[in-house]
Amino acid sequence: MIAVAERIPAHVTGDGRHTVRELVDITNQDPRRGIGHEKVLTRIKIDQEAERLVRRQGYELDDVPPEGEMVKLASTGNMSTGGISIDRTFDAHEENVDIAEEAARVIGLDIAGIDFLTPDISRPVRETGGAIVEVNAAPGFRMHSHPTEGEPQYVAKPVIDMLFPQGMPSRIPIVAVTGSNGKTTTVRMIAHIMKGVGRKVGMTSTDGIYIDERLVRKADASGPKSALMVLQNPRIDSAVFEAARGGILREGLGYGRNDVAVVLNVTGDHLGLKEVNSLQQLAAVKRVVVEAVPRSGYAVLNADDELVAEMRRHCSGTVILFSMQESNELVERWVRRGRKAVVLQRGQLGEMIVIRDGRRTMPIAYTHLLPATFEGRARMMVQNALAAAAAAHAAGAHLHDIRQGLRTFSTSFFQAPGRLNLFELNGVKVLIDYAHNAHGLQTVGDFVERMTAAQPPAGPPGLASWSANLKVAVIATPGDRREEDMRELGGVAARYFDDIIIREDRNLRGRKPGEAADFVLEGVHEAMRAGHRVGSVEIVLEEMDATRRALDRSRAGDLVLLCVDYAGVVWKELERRRALSAGALVSGDGQLEAIEADPALVELGVGL
Repeated sequence: MIAVAERIPAHVTGDGRHTVRELVDITNQDPRRGIGHEKVLTRIKIDQEAERLVRRQGYELDDVPPEGEMVKLASTGNMSTGGISIDRTFDAHEENVDIAEEAARVIGLDIAGIDFLTPDISRPVRETGGAIVEVNAAPGFRMHSHPTEGEPQYVAKPVIDMLFPQGMPSRIPIVAVTGSNGKTTTVRMIAHIMKGVGRKVGMTSTDGIYIDERLVRKADASGPKSALMVLQNPRIDSAVFEAARGGILREGLGYGRNDVAVVLNVTGDHLGLKEVNSLQQLAAVKRVVVEAVPRSGYAVLNADDELVAEMRRHCSGTVILFSMQESNELVERWVRRGRKAVVLQRGQLGEMIVIRDGRRTMPIAYTHLLPATFEGRARMMVQNALAAAAAAHAAGAHLHDIRQGLRTFSTSFFQAPGRLNLFELNGVKVLIDYAHNAHGLQTVGDFVERMTAAQPPAGPPGLASWSANLKVAVIATPGDRREEDMRELGGVAARYFDDIIIREDRNLRGRKPGEAADFVLEGVHEAMRAGHRVGSVEIVLEEMDATRRALDRSRAGDLVLLCVDYAGVVWKELERRRALSAGALVSGDGQLEAIEADPALVELGVGL
């Protein structure tokens, strides 16, 4: 028992001079009374129920009750109807306290409000008569913390102490991931690893909000509002957030601090937006997640990116570096000082991800054994795996869990939609990716070059190289990017692909139809004049029209890259074509029955 209050219904006391109505007005002038719960007491209302109750006591509202006569205006003692409270915490008889506590135990409540009806709480109810009439699961505190008479009882403190015992963690651990490219895949990798640890993970990304691997909202959920939605969900005990530049500039992070901050890279994407005109300014925006790391937290930083590596000076906690370079001077100095880094080590059996902790080296996994890396040839996936391993290690995951998580994570459509998904269609290799800026497209182009090379450039042989008679790419960029960024995207595409189809997103972001595509086309033409490999280029603005155009012109042995906006819709078109080629049954409206019936495709927005 924490507090006891005697509740007295709304009433007035006669003075022999004023009517009941006037007494109510006088009582409501008490500065402690307000409307609803705005003050410690609530104003008394005269309604039909109050009028009937006064009449039953032998008065009318305009009658003058004798001095000292109590006239009730409510039949219950609720504070919300104008009642008052008197503190009786130290007056309650121990037997009554035992009965109230036992009632809460029987009901099964940790916090309960017990409503006793008894003439005198200081005497045993067994002697005076009375009963418990109600057990509240959400009792009010106002009658105890602000009694009309008596000492206030601070009931909130013991409740908070019980819910959050001293020394016990009371916050959901948060891992925040930011950067220009690779955020979504890294977030998914970390969440997958933590799921293997046994955590109920809440995750946000540009794909949507996921609670324990279930998509609960499909949207661009890389902002603070989405983070708040996850943190308010009672099912989760860990959170992994994608923190994008736009959300940070608009509203911040949506929480006070993150236990682990991951910064992957800073490239020229998004420059010229919201007064961010230089890489240094963009790095300052992304540095917010590092500045939100407490002393007990960690920052995982890319040592190969100078702007990211400099963020270590702004971290209050521990910094873990990661690097793709075999010998990074900063990393070498870092581990010599007894600090941690996640790096690649090349040996006789291949390239291995290891954690270096001072003189100690802890192996995690060979890159060629991780499905997401395509035998180590998808270098951006190797980098994402380094960052994910470092973040999971900082979050407390065991090395076995990190190893198992990376070995079971793949770039399948259902684990990482729109992120390096491979589809085989009648002998054509089809890659689906979200690459929408020059740096992202360059990493995909490098991957294609590695996969089509005669000799694998990294790792032991095993996965056969792809044949690629013709390399076709469907590319696009958001309309709010700078003109020079759009031209650069076209130039990058021209270096890696033979045929290029330029499309546009549905949301033109302020551009006129065809305007963004024309700038990309200028970049392709400039690269053609410089002698790059591209042979033909055309503009097909609508995404699905461009996708069908690329697929229709490809033949067995070709490779098609589809840089998508709506990955689910594109994937559905591929499934439709594969089913048609296999002679599958098509329903009357032209949609494949098997595809329509797949709940996973519907959940991912394929049926949009």
